[in-house]
Amino acid sequence: MPVGESMQLYLLMFGIAFVVSLAVTPWVARLAFRIGAVDKPDKRKIHDKIMPRLGGLAVFAGFLAAASLLLGEGPKVTGLLLGGTTILLLGIADDVYSLSPKVKLLGQALAAAIVVYFGIRIEFLNNPFDGYFYLEFLGISFGAPLTVFWIVAVTNAVNLIDGLDGLASGVSTIALLTFSFIAYQIGQPTVSLLAFALAGAVLGFLRYNFYPARIFLGDSGSMFLGFMVSVLAVFGLLKGVAMVAFVVPIVVLGVPIFDTCFAIFRRYCEHKPIFQADKRHIHHRLLGRGLSHRQAVLVIYGLSLFFSVSALWMLRNVSFF
Repeated sequence: MPVGESMQLYLLMFGIAFVVSLAVTPWVARLAFRIGAVDKPDKRKIHDKIMPRLGGLAVFAGFLAAASLLLGEGPKVTGLLLGGTTILLLGIADDVYSLSPKVKLLGQALAAAIVVYFGIRIEFLNNPFDGYFYLEFLGISFGAPLTVFWIVAVTNAVNLIDGLDGLASGVSTIALLTFSFIAYQIGQPTVSLLAFALAGAVLGFLRYNFYPARIFLGDSGSMFLGFMVSVLAVFGLLKGVAMVAFVVPIVVLGVPIFDTCFAIFRRYCEHKPIFQADKRHIHHRLLGRGLSHRQAVLVIYGLSLFFSVSALWMLRNVSFF
C-alpha cells in the first residue's frame, strides 16, 4: 500500500472510531441509568455520587465502526472481533448484575479461547542466544494455554487499575499507540491500524471519562480494553521472531502488570482472596500521599509513557532484540 494511501486509512479509521465513540457516549450514559448499570459510592470508592457505568459499549461501538473496514483481512480479524464482543457482553452483564469472580474468569477464558481458535496464539519465542523456544513438549503444544493465560492476566490487570477517572482509558491509549507504532515498524499493518483505531475510540470516550468523569468505563470497558490490548500484542508482537516480541508488551504494560503482581503478592501474604478489592493500588497510594485526583492520574500517565519510551528505546538499541 502506498504511503499516502496508508496514512489516509490510518486517519480515516482513527476519525471514524473517535467520532462514533464521542457521539455515542452520552446515549450510553443514559442507557446505563435506564438498565441499572450504575456504580454506587461506598467506603472503598473515590466518587461520592451514583455514576453510570457501561462505557465499554461506547468504546466498542467506535472501534467496531472503524474495524469493520478490515473485515476482509482474514480470519484473525474476525476472531478478534468475536472475542472482543464476548468480553464486552460479559462486562455488560457484570456492570448490571455484578457477576462473581469465578464467572468472570470463565467468561474471560472463553473469549480468549475464541481468538486462539481463529489463529491468534503464541507459537514460539526467540532465544536471544541461539534459536527459538518452541512451546511444545512431548508432542503437546503449550502455545494455546499460554496465550489464554496472557490474555486473561492482562485483561484483569487493566481492570484492576480502573480506579480513578480516566486512568485505565489513558494508560490503555498510551499502550495502544505504542503497539501501533511498533507493529507498523515490524511490518504488521493490520495490527497497527486496529490499535490506532481503538486508541481513537478510547480518546473519544475520554472526553467524558477524564476527571471529573461523567461516565465510567465499567467492567464492560476495562475488561474490553485489557482484552484487546493483550490480543493485539499477541497478534502483532508476541509471534515475532525476536526477543523484543516477548519483552516489549510486558514493558509497555508495565504499570498495570506490576500493580497487579504487587496486589496478588500482597493479598497472598495477608492470606486474603486474590480477587478481594482493596484501596492499596498505586493510584490509592498516590492519593494517600496528598496528590489530587487529577495529579495522581497524570503521574501514572507519565509512568506509562516512561515504560513505552523504554520499550521503544530497547527496540532500537538492545542488540540481541
